[in-house]
Amino acid sequence: MTETSPPNQDIDPFLEIGRKIFAGEADFIWAASSLTGLPPMGKVEIAFAGRSNVGKSSLINALTGRNTLARTSHTPGRTQQLNFFNIGDHFNLVDMPGYGYAAVQKEKVQAWTQLIHDYLRGRASLARVYVLIDARHGIKPVDEGILETLGTAAVSYQVVLTKADELKAGELEKCMADTAGKIAKRAAAFPEILPTSSRSGFGIPELRAGIARLLSERGAA
Repeated sequence: MTETSPPNQDIDPFLEIGRKIFAGEADFIWAASSLTGLPPMGKVEIAFAGRSNVGKSSLINALTGRNTLARTSHTPGRTQQLNFFNIGDHFNLVDMPGYGYAAVQKEKVQAWTQLIHDYLRGRASLARVYVLIDARHGIKPVDEGILETLGTAAVSYQVVLTKADELKAGELEKCMADTAGKIAKRAAAFPEILPTSSRSGFGIPELRAGIARLLSERGAA
């Protein structure tokens, strides 16, 4: 399904609900570089995490239909804080610093990584984390640390494959099967793997629908 494909409400009514949620306002509201700087808990929070250069900012921009909501860069590690966005007054989307490699000082990378782990462990308003994995590479050892933290904190998470358009159909199916196998025994992991492409729009309506369904379950949609 592409970004311009009309949602088939007979298959999933949340496709249209998700489209409407993300068609509304999307505003930057807060940035935090430490736990003490976090905003007060209120709205449901849905966070996006992934290693540097996985295409997180591009995916957030594709979800919201905006080119510059989240800052994109060819230099990994540009997102250096937890950035909060109010999406249509339904929920707060949290853009997390990329973990793993970043073209900055090692001390900064360690500080961001600590902030990510601390946030994941102690945020009661956090409903789900979407963990972005590059479809061309699959789950790497650097991703395992975040999955372990999410499991220990009992935070629900779901794997989203990015850059799926760069794989052939058979390659994508293999990546999805391999990924599903790696998370099968992780209790906090949502079993469905979502393949996406920010460039083509593939999978974006389905991701919006998944978020809309989650919000409905939490009474926030």
